[in-house]
Amino acid sequence: MSALFEHLKSRIQNEGPLSLDAYMAEALSHPEHGYYWKGDPLGSAGDFVTAPEISQMFGELLGLWSVVCWRQLGAPATLNLIELGPGRGTLMADGMRAAGNVAAFYDALRVHLVETSPVLRKLQQAALAAIYRPIHWHDQVDQVPDGPFILLANEFLDALPIRQFVSTDGGWQERSIGLTIAGDALKWTSSALSAADGLYVPPALATGSENQIYEVCPAAHIIIREISRMIMKHKGVALFIDYGYAAQTGGDTFQAVADHQYADPLAHPGDADLTAHVDFEAVARLAGHAGVRVSGPVTQGTFLLNLGIGPRADTLMDAASSAQKRDIETALERLTGDDAMGGLFKVIALSHPDLPDPGGF
Repeated sequence: MSALFEHLKSRIQNEGPLSLDAYMAEALSHPEHGYYWKGDPLGSAGDFVTAPEISQMFGELLGLWSVVCWRQLGAPATLNLIELGPGRGTLMADGMRAAGNVAAFYDALRVHLVETSPVLRKLQQAALAAIYRPIHWHDQVDQVPDGPFILLANEFLDALPIRQFVSTDGGWQERSIGLTIAGDALKWTSSALSAADGLYVPPALATGSENQIYEVCPAAHIIIREISRMIMKHKGVALFIDYGYAAQTGGDTFQAVADHQYADPLAHPGDADLTAHVDFEAVARLAGHAGVRVSGPVTQGTFLLNLGIGPRADTLMDAASSAQKRDIETALERLTGDDAMGGLFKVIALSHPDLPDPGGF
C-alpha cells in the first residue's frame, strides 16, 4: 500500500471515519504524498487534459476577453490579473500573448497566480518566462493585494473538496470513508449528521428516497463569498469555467481520473485526480446574495462561439497544413461541441452591479 494510504489508515484508526472533504484534501494536497504535489498531472502524458492544453484558441480568447473587461472597468492604470489553479500556466501564457498588442492593458498588469503545488508553480514560472510583467504566487485568493482585478478560474472549483450526505432509512447521514475489517483498504461508510450540518440538505430533499446523495462544497462557498466581497469593494470581474450543472437535484458526481481513465476514487489515494461537478446554482445564489451581478451560466460552447472562436479557427487554418487543419477542427469540436466539453462545461461571470454583462453571455 502507498505511504498516503498508511497515513489515512492511521488517521481513521485514531479519529474515526473521515468525511469526504477531509479525504479529498489529503489525497490531493498532502504536502508529501498529495496528487498535486507529486508531479505534473496535465496534458497527454498526465492524467487529464484541460481546455488550454487542447488549443491556444481558448487562452487567446480569454486574454482578449480580459482586455474588454479592463475597458469596462475604466481602463485602470494598475490591474491585478488573477488566475486560480493555473495548471501549467498555458492559459495565462496564451492570453497574454494575444493581449500583448494592447500596450496600455499589458503595462497595467500585475499577474497573481493562486497555486499551492510547488511542482505546478515551477511549470507556471517556465511557461510565463516571456511575460515581462510582475508575477506573484499566493496560496489563497485573499492574499492578493487590493485593487481593480480580473479573475480567471478554469477547472478550479471542481477540485475543491466536497461533502456528501446520503439518505438512509434512519434519515440523512454524512457519507464518509473508513477501513475494511482487514484494515487493508478504504471503504464507504456513513456517520451521524449534526443538526447544523443537516441544514445543508434542501427542504425539498428532506424526505428523499433511500440512498439518495446530496453534495455540497463548503470550500467553494468560502471562495465565492470572498471573491464577491472583492468585487463589491474593487469593481472586479471573475470568470469561472468548469463542468457542472445549472441546478442541483442530487446525485453522486464524485469521481477519480488516472491515466485518462475513470478509476475507483478510494483505491489509490494520491495517485488519481479527484473531482466533483460544480453546483453553479449555488455559485449564483451566493454571489447574488452579496449584491454581485451574475452572468450565466451558459455552456462553454455558447461562450466561446460568442467570443468568436469560429473566425479565430478559420484564421489559424488559413496558414495551416492539412494535418494542422484537422487538429484545429478537432480542437474546435472538443471545445464547443454539445457532446463534448462545449456542452458539459458551464461558464459563469461575477461582476460589480455597475458594470455591464461581460462578453460571451
